[in-house]
Amino acid sequence: GQKYLTAVVKVFGPLTRNYYIRAVLHAALAVPAGFLLSTILGTVCLGIASGIYLLAAVRGEEWRPIEQKPRERLHVGETIKQPPSNPPPRPPADARKKQPAEEGG
Repeated sequence: GQKYLTAVVKVFGPLTRNYYIRAVLHAALAVPAGFLLSTILGTVCLGIASGIYLLAAVRGEEWRPIEQKPRERLHVGETIKQPPSNPPPRPPADARKKQPAEEGG
């Protein structure tokens, strides 16, 4: 569901992939929001997001898109690695007997 956003992020290259830049951007967006009482919760959320991005950047993480791989057609024999070893569950012998009303069917 994010293929359009992924395309936009890929266009801007290292500018949007780098988590240091994202951390600074979130921190900069949090500053003006901190001046109004009604936006304090948003400021806190942006501050937390900035800290998370900074921590991820320090650990060496970077955004990479997850692109859909082309599907390979598998042959039926290749999809089953090991057939089941147990038979399917069956009802008890009493339950398997037909009722007299069902025999006339």
